[in-house]
Amino acid sequence: MKVLKQFTAGGYAAIMLLFLFLLAAMTVFSIGSGRFDIGPGDVVKILCHSLLGIERTWSEQAENVIFSLRLPRVLAAVMIGAALSLSGAAYQSVFKNPLVAPDMLGVSSGACVGASVCILLGLSQLGIQVGAFCGGLLAVSVAVMIPRIVGRNTVVMLVLAGIIVGGFMSSLLGIIKYVADTETELPLITYWQLGSLTSVMWGNLLYNGLPIIACAMIMLFLRWRMNILMLSDEEAHMLGHNAVRIRYAVIFCATVLTVSSVCMESSI
Repeated sequence: MKVLKQFTAGGYAAIMLLFLFLLAAMTVFSIGSGRFDIGPGDVVKILCHSLLGIERTWSEQAENVIFSLRLPRVLAAVMIGAALSLSGAAYQSVFKNPLVAPDMLGVSSGACVGASVCILLGLSQLGIQVGAFCGGLLAVSVAVMIPRIVGRNTVVMLVLAGIIVGGFMSSLLGIIKYVADTETELPLITYWQLGSLTSVMWGNLLYNGLPIIACAMIMLFLRWRMNILMLSDEEAHMLGHNAVRIRYAVIFCATVLTVSSVCMESSI
């Protein structure tokens, strides 16, 4: 058994190293690909120029393209993928279902409603991002409050509340689209819903990436306690843990991860 555990740990470490290598390779390839092609070697040299003091053998245009356009977009894609993966895994633990998605409690629909309202009000890009963030948190807060209001604070009731809130937010979004101006506001709402990384800049990474990093660190700190959520509330209480508090903490962090990812990939 001890040899099996060592082999399992070694195999897990090898798999993680393999995927980290693939991520680094795909990152370099993505930064160099585009209308203005840059070789992988030049990409690595440009990225390591400030740290290692490598002699400049590339054009200033290539450096500007990497640091001004492509690097923020690639980093945003990596952060979004990591955040949605972590959020999905957390929701699967909460709802004890491997098919649960990160927008189970209506966070995506709430974010779309919040952003659409801000577009109707003519707010700036930052205002739209803040509105989407608040809309996503509001949707999940309502979904979490419904089981408490009806007096049945169970996982099944939480799932039903998420479905109700998601449907209600989708209906609100339909009304907003109906009253939006077809020449200016409706195209912006539709484009925001589709999502794109073409407008991601360093500022987007700052005010959307910091919540992702903070919540990811909290969830990594709680990773062992998340296994308790696979037990019933009675069994967790017998072990000396409050499963309800852990569940709500995980839901909050997963919601922030999802809504921050939605905001980052929907910049206009």
